[in-house]
Amino acid sequence: MKGALRIIRCHNREAVSREVAGLPNGFEVIIREPSRTTDQNAKMWAMLSDISRAMPEGRQHPAETWKALFMHALGFETQFQTGLNGEPFPVGFRTSRLRKAQMVDLITFISEYGDRHGVQWSEPNPYEMTP
Repeated sequence: MKGALRIIRCHNREAVSREVAGLPNGFEVIIREPSRTTDQNAKMWAMLSDISRAMPEGRQHPAETWKALFMHALGFETQFQTGLNGEPFPVGFRTSRLRKAQMVDLITFISEYGDRHGVQWSEPNPYEMTP
């Protein structure tokens, strides 16, 4: 057997348990939190684009640089290198490696920053929508 098994519901949990119990000795089982979702990724990029357009505090950065700045502020390892034009650019970070919960923290941090700086979000906040 090769591949990943996801626990989605109770009956699925039992099937995963049976599959693991039936593995021969020597197999490796890795248990980890789920990775960030494509919906989370899309939301993050929409928010980063909104912040980039708003230029809070006069900061003019592309969305990619804002991503690195927010990840750095949350303690994720990021680095900046000097580009061919002499300006810094971000390297060494990937949100695709974040877990779902870490992505929630990143999106929440971006949202709080944007709200403090009057960013107009292109996606409505579902908690602020009227019925």
